[in-house]
Amino acid sequence: MSPKRRMPNVFASLVLLLLCLSAGTGAVAEDNPAAQRAEELSALAGSLRPTIVEAGQAMPGWSLQERMTHYGVPGVAIAVIRDGKVVQAAGYGLRQAGDAVDAQTAFSVGSVSKIITAATTLRLVADGRLDLDRDVSGYLADWRFSAHPDAPGAKVSLRMLLSHTGGFNVHGFEDYPPAAPLPSLRQTLDGAPPARSEAVRLIDPPGLRMRYSGGGVQVQQLVLESVADRPFARLAQEAVFSPLGMHRSTFEQPLAPAFGNIAHAHDRDGTPAALPRGWESFPEQAASGLWTSAQDLGTFVAALIESYRGRNDFLPRAIAQDMMTEVWPSLHGLGPRLQGEGDMRFFHHGGANDSYRAWIEGHLESGHGLVILTNGSRGGQLMMEIRNALTDALDDGINPPVRTLPDATVRGAYDDYMGSYTLDASVPPELHGNLAVLFLSGRAQVTQHERGLRLQVAQDQEEADVFELAPLAPGRFIAQSGDPDFLRVAFDRDARGQVLGMRVERGTSRLFLRRNAVR
Repeated sequence: MSPKRRMPNVFASLVLLLLCLSAGTGAVAEDNPAAQRAEELSALAGSLRPTIVEAGQAMPGWSLQERMTHYGVPGVAIAVIRDGKVVQAAGYGLRQAGDAVDAQTAFSVGSVSKIITAATTLRLVADGRLDLDRDVSGYLADWRFSAHPDAPGAKVSLRMLLSHTGGFNVHGFEDYPPAAPLPSLRQTLDGAPPARSEAVRLIDPPGLRMRYSGGGVQVQQLVLESVADRPFARLAQEAVFSPLGMHRSTFEQPLAPAFGNIAHAHDRDGTPAALPRGWESFPEQAASGLWTSAQDLGTFVAALIESYRGRNDFLPRAIAQDMMTEVWPSLHGLGPRLQGEGDMRFFHHGGANDSYRAWIEGHLESGHGLVILTNGSRGGQLMMEIRNALTDALDDGINPPVRTLPDATVRGAYDDYMGSYTLDASVPPELHGNLAVLFLSGRAQVTQHERGLRLQVAQDQEEADVFELAPLAPGRFIAQSGDPDFLRVAFDRDARGQVLGMRVERGTSRLFLRRNAVR
């Protein structure tokens, strides 16, 4: 393979030109009077910001144009939802050199595919063709997975697969370049060539832990195809795309050039990738194979919001509310991730293939929401900055900036916090919830670095997940564990001033690690 080139100056110039001349190319919902009053996209002119604002740092107020250039992302498409309706959808920059992105440009959306798969599943549940709590083995005629040795009689249900509590391996899948042969669903499940992933199998007892699993979603796809007796792409078309009028959405793999208006792949430098065709293939359809537009995906998010509020019949309200309820011990409901309480309740999901990043979000009480699609490898950071600007403009309080304390306020205690920690086995494991897999080793280390404290959580083969801790108060810190999720860490001192250990929380899950004696 030849070394990747930096983005040519002429291409960078085209990005800036298209941003200036055709930014906002898109559509509004013609039957929605509020569409003409939509102001959220004006925030993109100078309101992009980080999620955590360090003490003393002025709010930057970046423009979309400068941040696309900063991250080497040629194209972005956005949809904004207010009160359950798409009020604006627009494109910015380039889908390929010389061609502008618009509201109908098709992007790969990675794991956002899982939420379309979830809706397809729940439509069949609503029709009585699937049962969320039946053992999925009963739906499968000629493919089987082995029981987990620690739970030989445990069943795996669709509720588990939808919430990533089924116990399956294979977090995600590799992209396939244009010339590569694509595996069938059975080859993917068996880990047989030309599949690039290991065989899908149970590695946890079903229902015990949250372990994000694209492999489990591929089992779900096989269930859907077996029950409906048709290919998954056709089933999704019938169950979701056609009823919602999503004409620019497909699970076709590989995507044919005739589909048209396709956002081409770009690497982290903004250089065209996946040549000569210009985009990769994603044969694991249910987990990561969706191509869709900002307008279509906005329509879908709005439909989920309105089903939850009992204002449409896409999903029965009871099923939609079940979809938006966490399944212990997961962060997920029946597909989406869930956060917040009361009128701050919202669902979301991100997607990441090699050259594309995607985000969807729905605010369940206000009815607001957003979609962000990008065609560059560094689009993830950009996407969150766009999200921050849009949620600020939507003004329903979902996503305020997190402001930290000056480091000097807490630095004097850092020596007390540093050291090794071990999971306290006396805390009931039921409380560990979605943190259980992260702290499966039971070991963690707190160290100091130039910007403050760092939490290292030991994993397999002595590798570690690393989180930088930002101070919120003396003894209390926050760390991003994947936008917009946070770990909150509090160090506990006893009445003699000694640090006993640290509490770690994420959502409703919590655990305690005791500080090991200093030798």
